[in-house]
Amino acid sequence: MATESSEGEEEGKITGGNKHLVIEDDLREMGKKAAWSVSSCKPGNGVSSLRDDNLDTYWQSDGAQPHLVNIQFQKKVKLQLVVLYVDFKLDESYTPSKISIRAGDGFHNLKEIKTMELVKPTGWVYLSLSGNDPRETFVNTFMLQIAVLSNHLNGRDTHVRQIKVYGPRPNPFPHQPFQFTSREFIMYSSVR
Repeated sequence: MATESSEGEEEGKITGGNKHLVIEDDLREMGKKAAWSVSSCKPGNGVSSLRDDNLDTYWQSDGAQPHLVNIQFQKKVKLQLVVLYVDFKLDESYTPSKISIRAGDGFHNLKEIKTMELVKPTGWVYLSLSGNDPRETFVNTFMLQIAVLSNHLNGRDTHVRQIKVYGPRPNPFPHQPFQFTSREFIMYSSVR
């Protein structure tokens, strides 16, 4: 999994953040395969601002909490990591302080899989979807919902600058339980 927050992390609490997005090679970004929606937004600060790879733009909610980001996939996918870019220094009371991640087949059966508290985060914040059991390394789901339950300084609306969702990269040779990385081994990996 990717490196956790740079300053520190307790169970359910993340402080700090990373300036640079660092993702391991065995993960791939799954967000482009999804339909994204939000519960509310100010004009000009909608879903497109979450996915434009620009840290100067942001989604700004407009309305009562919780503020929701819905990520829906056409087929069931394996998800392992959610990465958010938030900036307490720029956004202050608009910065999320408590986030819930829910998964399910659709809106009708979402179950909370993780709740995290963010303490003045600035940068990329990594939220692992793996469970307590070491065999639970990913979530197999049709839908992921990120709910901003509260903001710093009791702010009403929220700013999230980027969201990325990662899943495991599939094995290029499906009938082999292992994956070769060098060209020489891949060349001799199958028998005619």
